[in-house]
Amino acid sequence: MNAALIRRQPVVNRQKAITASRVIVHANSAADAGAALSELSSIWPTARSIFLSLPDAAPDAELLEWQLPENVMLELPAVGLGESPTREIAVELSSRGVPLCLDGYEPGMALPPELVFRFLLVDSARHATIANPPGLALAKGLADQQAFTRAMEAGYSGACGWFFLRGLPTTDKLNPGHAQIVRVLNLVRRNAEVKEIETALKQDVTLSYKLLRYINSAGFGLSCEIQSFRHAVAILGFDKLNKWLSLLLVTASRDPSAPALMQTAIARGRFMETIGESYFDKAQLDNLFITGAFSLLDVLLGARIEAVLEQMHLPETVVDALLHRQGIFGPFLDLALAYETEAIAPIREKAAALGLSTAKLNRAQIEALAFADALQLN
Repeated sequence: MNAALIRRQPVVNRQKAITASRVIVHANSAADAGAALSELSSIWPTARSIFLSLPDAAPDAELLEWQLPENVMLELPAVGLGESPTREIAVELSSRGVPLCLDGYEPGMALPPELVFRFLLVDSARHATIANPPGLALAKGLADQQAFTRAMEAGYSGACGWFFLRGLPTTDKLNPGHAQIVRVLNLVRRNAEVKEIETALKQDVTLSYKLLRYINSAGFGLSCEIQSFRHAVAILGFDKLNKWLSLLLVTASRDPSAPALMQTAIARGRFMETIGESYFDKAQLDNLFITGAFSLLDVLLGARIEAVLEQMHLPETVVDALLHRQGIFGPFLDLALAYETEAIAPIREKAAALGLSTAKLNRAQIEALAFADALQLN
């Protein structure tokens, strides 16, 4: 295996609200995983709990050397838990106050009585139902939204993974609320008069509120608080505002699955923007962010992506990537999408083609997660 590679997954409850994030570190050893994570301590996401998974590294004494962030819950594999040294390490970690999760729980299996597991990750393909688990059972490996519904009806308390990206229908038409946001976006893209844009924003009172909340969030990093749209134009300019207005469209869905979808879309955009820093100028980076954020518009808005893009005045580079995975942004979107599968080899191949180091990828993944979390999408 090459250098430690970090992926992430959302964790949702029965209501599909995001409750945690799962950070998965593929490494040869616990020491290698710890080294990779230590490099990210300054940008570690703290808004939610983090499930830390080491699927390729057996638990060993190196785990005891880590200084885990306070919001981390460590996953331990069920295989071998009843034997030393895994059991001894688990007991020691627990005594130090590290919350534990169990990955690969099998219904009815005997667990060490001295250990308490807050969450149990269960292969839903093997166990369609779950009854009286000794912890909150989370379904892994769900195929789509319909599978999630069945799992919740069968006793699960939530799920982790990317199932929510699949199984929602789309139509050929935007609803009026989404069309209004597109209208505002188009006004900004053609540098319309500030008064005209303000008038359009006021037709939906929540739009201005959400826009100012996003701009004033920690993710934006401004030194002063923006008080109005006119103030935002004066401080940021139209080009910068375009990126943040795009978030209004991404977060417009009222579907119960929307928070996880929104987080994914925004994290995609931030990830692509970060890894593209050495390739593009600032204006192109903003459009790279928009490409990633808009790559889930069809699912978020319930309309075919072609129908959405027909109403928008987007650069050809963005459209080429969204419709055909082509153009200068296409490879960056392909890489972002590869992270939302279980296969590691395609990630490494696509990253190598772009000349990106594993350290750069890992930092971009964690930055993207922290950025999306800062927007408080639930």
